[in-house]
Amino acid sequence: MPVCKGCEDEVEALVSVKIGGKSKKLCEDCADRAREESAVAEESEAVVQQMMGFKGRRG
Repeated sequence: MPVCKGCEDEVEALVSVKIGGKSKKLCEDCADRAREESAVAEESEAVVQQMMGFKGRRG
């Protein structure tokens, strides 16, 4: 059986999730959690940039 890279448990199926430009094979629960964390990180970065008046492109 495949093993999830996030929780190290044996699972029925793995899903491939792209996080921070890297692709990871995780179980469905870990994949959902990783997607949420990624979305929150992007939103918080946008808020901080807006607060600081950043108008350039992210490089």
